Amino acid sequence: MKYAIIRLQGQQFKVEEGDEILVNYLGDNKPEAETLILRTDKEIKVGMPTVEKAAIKISVLSEEEKGKKLYVSKYKAKSRYRKRIGFRPKFTRVKIDKIA
Repeated sequence: MKYAIIRLQGQQFKVEEGDEILVNYLGDNKPEAETLILRTDKEIKVGMPTVEKAAIKISVLSEEEKGKKLYVSKYKAKSRYRKRIGFRPKFTRVKIDKIA
C-alpha cells in the first residue's frame, strides 16, 4: 500500500494514486504539493519538514466547484441586533496522478 501525506494550500491530506480531493480554490495558481510523509511497501520516509526527492503529480479536474452552504450569525445583546449571512465556498477538485 503506497500513500503520502501532503500539504497543499496550507491543508494536509492523506492521498493515494488515483484519489480525487477538494482543496480551497486555487484560481490561476498551479497546485504545488509538499510531501510530509511517504509510505511505500517497504519503508516509511518522514520529512524534516519535507521528504526530499518525493514527487507528487497533480492534475486539476474542475477549476471552480461550489461547496455546501454555510451560515454565519451575528448577535448583539440588549439591542435587538441579529444578522444571518449565508455563502457557498469555492473549491477546486484535483486528482493525484502519481506518487514517486
